[in-house]
Parts: sequence; C-alpha cells; structure tokens
Amino acid sequence: MSTLYLVATPIGNLGDLSPRAREILSTVDFIAAEDTRVTQKLLTACELPRKPMISYYEHNRRARGEVVLERMLGGETCALVTDAGTPAVSDPGEDLVALCAEHDIPVIPVPGCCAAVCALAASGLPTGRWCFEGFLSVNKKARREHLDALEGEKRTMIFYEAPHKLCATLRDLAAAFGEDRRLSLSRELTKLHEQTLRMTLGEAMRYFDENPPRGEFVLIVEGAPDEPETEQSEEERLAAAAEAVRRRIEQGQTQKDAVKAVSAEVGVKKNALYRYVLENEE
Repeated sequence: MSTLYLVATPIGNLGDLSPRAREILSTVDFIAAEDTRVTQKLLTACELPRKPMISYYEHNRRARGEVVLERMLGGETCALVTDAGTPAVSDPGEDLVALCAEHDIPVIPVPGCCAAVCALAASGLPTGRWCFEGFLSVNKKARREHLDALEGEKRTMIFYEAPHKLCATLRDLAAAFGEDRRLSLSRELTKLHEQTLRMTLGEAMRYFDENPPRGEFVLIVEGAPDEPETEQSEEERLAAAAEAVRRRIEQGQTQKDAVKAVSAEVGVKKNALYRYVLENEE
C-alpha cells in the first residue's frame, strides 16, 4: 500500500537512529532525501541496504513533490528524510505531506531526533507552553516585524540560528525583549562538542562577542513576564465602595447600615467611606 513515512534521522550521534527507522529505511521502495549524498552516507554507516533515491529539497520541492506523489499513487512506499532531524519541521516536507493529504495517501511519522525539543528539554526554562519560531528572516523589515509580533508572547520561544548570524540575532532579540530576558543556547546537540549555556540575552551578547560562535545553535528564549497587578489608588477604592453603598441604599438599606456593610466587605475604613459618600452626594 502506498505510504509516506516521515523518518527522523540523527542530528549527530548515529546511535540515535531507532530500530523502527532502520526497518522502514530498509523496506520502503524508495527514499526522498534532502541531500542524497548525506543519506547514502547514513545508510552506509548504519549498514543498511542501498535504496533508490530522489532528491527533495527546498528549491525543487514543488516539482519533485509531484514526482514523489506520482510514484506513491502507483503503489510505492516512500521514506522522506532530511540531512538531520525530523522532516517537515524547519526542513523540507510540509508541502509533500499536504499533497499526500489531498490524495488520501497515508502519512506515518517515525519518531526520532528533533533539535528544538532536545534543546527545550535541556534549557531549564518553562516547557509547559512553547512556540517554535525557526530561523528569523535575513530581511531586516521581515525580521523586525516577526520580533515585534512576539513582543508580548508569554510562551517559551524556540529559534534556530547559524553561527555566523548568532551575534546579530542576539542583539536583535535583546532589542526586542530586553537584555535581562533569560535564554539557553544549545549547540552541536548529540555531537562531541555538545554544549548548553544558560544566561540572559545581555550576557549572551557579551559572551559571544568575546568567544566566536561555532556550530548550529538552538535558542530557547523565556516568554514575556506576567504584567504586575496594578493596585487601586485609595481614591479608586473609595469610589468603588461608594458605588456599592449607593446600590445598597437603592435596595432599601439606610446609609449608615450600607456604609458599615460595604466597609467590612471591601476593607476600606468606615469613617473615610462615610465622608466620601457625604462629600459626593448629588
């Protein structure tokens, strides 16, 4: 039966290729790969059989997606892989999955590595609610609009960044969220020089100005803090209490009894409330 398998591949350590992924890669009819050379090296290193492959990457995905679809409509099974990580998550695959959905071709994910989730788990920041923002645009206007839209975002945010762009991105994040905002930076996940740093955006700017970045980075940025509750002024509290007194009087209570009841209910001083009611009588 024609099926598209989304096979997650290692992001560094080959030991992370799951037994199920190995089985799928060994039994599908063909593999759609972001880079066929990288995928062939993976198959060889993991002692998996050679398979017919077709390239499917960012700049040919529309044309090649139709080719892959046609083969699956003919009854073939396909494994979609990227150079590292989970297909369709900041990597090619989204369009192909949509094509399969339109033609009722089953799409089955084969779980494995995802740099975003790995970095989030190791960040030490809140993981209950988060949003994946991927790579920021290199276009200054688009980048500014993206960050402006995240100004009040309370969820933990996840960004990807290349080493040669990291310092500029940290400056932009600090300008958008403030230098005191916490973040973690994970690089070279599962590889020999894996590292996770936890600091503020301001500290990260200064650190990487002195220590040139190396490796691909996942940035986990703390969400916006909750707005502090603003306390009512004494005047506002008395005005609200006086309104409650007025309603009680309309319902038949005497002014004295209404002031006494509301004073106890909302915690304002009885004498101050009584004076306020008298001074503001119409």
